[in-house]
Amino acid sequence: MLQFQVEGMSCNHCVQAVTRAITARDAQARVSVDLGAGQVNVESRLPAPELAAAITDAGYAVTKTPS
Repeated sequence: MLQFQVEGMSCNHCVQAVTRAITARDAQARVSVDLGAGQVNVESRLPAPELAAAITDAGYAVTKTPS
């Protein structure tokens, strides 16, 4: 499980946008979003930088990526 700290998410539309962006790159990815904490948790075969790029491409700022 990879955990990303993300800024700019505030509603269910944001959750859907981030989830779509990640699953567009890995259809098998499992994504959960905690709006209150600003966290996106992902189980994926893709490396963290590629997942962070997907989140950024969806219009959100990744402020912390897993190492």
